[in-house]
Amino acid sequence: MAVVSAGMSDASSTSLLADRLAEAARDGLAGTPVRIERVDLRPLAHAVADHLLTGFPGPELRTALDTVAGADALIAATPTYKASYSGLFKSFFDLVDDAALEDVPVLVAATGGTARHSLMLDTAMRPLFTHLKALVLPLGVYAATEDWAGGSLESRIRRAGAQLARSIAPGAQPAGRAAGEVPAGATGPERGGGFEGVPEFADLLARAGR
Repeated sequence: MAVVSAGMSDASSTSLLADRLAEAARDGLAGTPVRIERVDLRPLAHAVADHLLTGFPGPELRTALDTVAGADALIAATPTYKASYSGLFKSFFDLVDDAALEDVPVLVAATGGTARHSLMLDTAMRPLFTHLKALVLPLGVYAATEDWAGGSLESRIRRAGAQLARSIAPGAQPAGRAAGEVPAGATGPERGGGFEGVPEFADLLARAGR
């Protein structure tokens, strides 16, 4: 399994999110041998630019591209810039062969300063990997700054990691439901997850006399 992180600092939240997702996937594959290979894009920025200009990758970039091409699964994480992935993230995947990720399960993840950009997983990242013919998992993880202080992010990380594990080894068991975690399709009071105080839309209409 390859883990690509486009974090722009040595200890970025993007790299932390990628690591946590990899750990969750490893936990979901308990009993199944797994090798996780990290690809950090920050040290490769100059090599990526050189390859775009010359058409020839340096040895470290070649190793990174081969790691992605040879992976059975991929976790791809980027910071959010202008409601999309970073330029470095896009430039790296521009260099990945069009057939390298065909039928490969991909878990997309992103970090950002506000939850308002969370749809970038669906509007930017999912189309990119669909174009590369990858199998983009239904669950993605977006972590806004405030998410790191709550418990719901850990729950989402575990669910996404378990889903990636099942895509690699179909016999892998789903992650257990944590306190406050919402089961698929849950509505009304069972929603939980920090939404207990949110009124139902039907109640609001009733109060307005409609």
